[in-house]
Amino acid sequence: MAKLNLTVQRKAILDVIQQSHDHPAAADIIERLRNKGFNFAYGTVYNSLRYLTDAGVIRELKLGEAVSRYDGRTEEHQHVMCSKCGRIEEVMIEVPQEWTRRVAEETRFIIHHSHIVLEGVCESCASQS
Repeated sequence: MAKLNLTVQRKAILDVIQQSHDHPAAADIIERLRNKGFNFAYGTVYNSLRYLTDAGVIRELKLGEAVSRYDGRTEEHQHVMCSKCGRIEEVMIEVPQEWTRRVAEETRFIIHHSHIVLEGVCESCASQS
């Protein structure tokens, strides 16, 4: 594994993501950095997010939304997303190997990684209906 090159900017961005439990989008990260006294250019933040994702230090989540969200947890886990408010929760359940095997058989894909996103309505939104 190559040595991680954590510049001041990358370290600050990584800290924001690891301290967040709501899977922030880049705009959220920029706002949180500003609240901490950092004023990085948009390009710096986006390039740092790409670097940290490519290095495997964070996960980029593309959950059917227009923007990517970022997750500081890189161990195997799934997500559930509220289709009304966009809230995302982590689900620490592994995808069953039997399911992955059957998908590989049916599609003739070699499966390297699985990430399941379940959509529904969170308790808060459901109680408002």
